[in-house]
Order: sequence, then C-alpha cells, then structure tokens
Amino acid sequence: MNGEVVFETPRIVAVMWNHSDVDLIHDLHSTIETTRYMSGAAPWSREKCEERLRTYLAEQVRYGTTKYKIVSREDGRFIGRAGISLYHTGEYEMGYALYAREWGKGYATEIAGSVADWFFSRDLAPHFIAFTHPDNLASQHVLKKIGMRERGPIFIEGVKGVEFAMTAAMRRTVT
Repeated sequence: MNGEVVFETPRIVAVMWNHSDVDLIHDLHSTIETTRYMSGAAPWSREKCEERLRTYLAEQVRYGTTKYKIVSREDGRFIGRAGISLYHTGEYEMGYALYAREWGKGYATEIAGSVADWFFSRDLAPHFIAFTHPDNLASQHVLKKIGMRERGPIFIEGVKGVEFAMTAAMRRTVT
C-alpha cells in the first residue's frame, strides 16, 4: 500500500502518493475511456502525469488536501484517485477517476461519500464543489446520491459542464 493513510472505508484506503507513483497515474489516464469526460478529452501524456503528481504532493503540503491514491483494502491494487483540491475560484473541488474495470462496483459512491465525510470532519471550508461533463450521467448520479445539489452550468476550458455543491448539512441528510 505504501504512503500515509488519509481515510479508509470497508473496501478502500486513500493514501498519499509517493514520488515514484507517476506510472500509476499514467496507466490510469492513458486511455480515452478514463479521460473522455475530462478537460482535453484525451489520454494524458507522461509529462502531464508527472506534473499532476507534483501538484498533488505540493497541494497536500500547502492545503492539507489533494487528490489521493485509492487502493483496495482487500489486495492493495490501485483503483484510481480521489480527493479534494483547491480550485482556481478559491473553492475546494472534489474529483475522482477510477479504472474502467472498477466501474459498476459501487466504488465511486463509496469513495465520494467518504471524501465528503473526511473533508467536513477536517473543517476545511463550509462547502465544496464538483463538476462533470454533461454526458457523464454516471458521475452526476454519484454526486446526487451522496447529497450534492446541482448548482448550474460551468465552463471549463471552453467546455460546458454541470456544477454541483455540497455543505456539511447537505451531507448529514443522506448519512
């Protein structure tokens, strides 16, 4: 598993990245399947993955939160990444990405709910946001299921998306 444990659920463990984890990020984001709904809608280059890893490590030091490495509690396999980062608007933003082979197992909902609980237990801010591509209905379903509410459209790099928001009170109504 390696890395400092950040939070855990019965099935997953969120841990801090190691400097050597760039291959995991690259493998996760090397297919259109896992990147089609992200800005750029294209597989990530190794250079982009290296930059993201540096960002994750720096965010953790600076803000005490980032997108974390998600591994299976059962066998330690890498499932994806998830967490909350400071968005350029000054709001915290939740995001997650899982391998396609892990879709349909309930991990996204389990992880997103755990990220929300962890975030509010740390009292980092009164709310956070998340956004999805308008065609990513599965992710929109996950966000609604954990108690997030649609806030309206958002444009990210010229692409229209759907923005959601959550407060601690909103989260308490579903747990």
